Amino acid sequence: MLKFIFWLLAGINLLVLAIGQGYLGSFRSETREPARLKNQLQAGKLTLLTQEQATAPAAEEGATPTATAPAAPPSYACTEVGNFLLADGRRFEAQVAALDLGDRQSRRNVAGQEISSYMVYIPPQGSKEGADRKAGELKQLGVTNYFIMNEGSPLRWGISLGVFKSENSAQSQLASLNKQGVHSARIAPRYSTSKQLAYQFRDLDAATRARLEKIKTQFPEQELRNCK
Repeated sequence: MLKFIFWLLAGINLLVLAIGQGYLGSFRSETREPARLKNQLQAGKLTLLTQEQATAPAAEEGATPTATAPAAPPSYACTEVGNFLLADGRRFEAQVAALDLGDRQSRRNVAGQEISSYMVYIPPQGSKEGADRKAGELKQLGVTNYFIMNEGSPLRWGISLGVFKSENSAQSQLASLNKQGVHSARIAPRYSTSKQLAYQFRDLDAATRARLEKIKTQFPEQELRNCK
């Protein structure tokens, strides 16, 4: 009886060992090596990637590509045009009225200078004696309409040969003096203080700025610039 029990227990142990090693198959879904390794690899379903595919950033599955937002149109915080003399400023104002900018447009006064006349003159001679000698030469050439500029003038000890409203008149006088033998005379503009106008425009979009630039082309002597 004891021998029967011994051999029964030994047989049961061998059966458990055989099942554990997989010799009698498996009652569970997974399998032992090497069959399990073969199922895990599934070589027939593998796909080789190119270098470009391997290095490209992965997109999240099912994600919708995000569109790049369009760049905001440029805006010009402050644009200034000028400096205008009064008459030209009024003409410019009439042109820009069509832009209908309201309180985005302003005007400011600018202290400036404008040409008031033209002077024909002989440059400074260095001293009163030098100016007197030059005046004597003018007399010998028949020129009697002259004036020696004194200490109160920036052209001290020069000689004025006439002041003219227009440059053409000054050029005519210079040509006449050359015919008389006066070859050292020159023409210089004379300036007077004037009030000028500058116009500022704020928060312009690109289209309005382009229209303003087009208007400005009718005033080529004026400058268009950014301001604060």
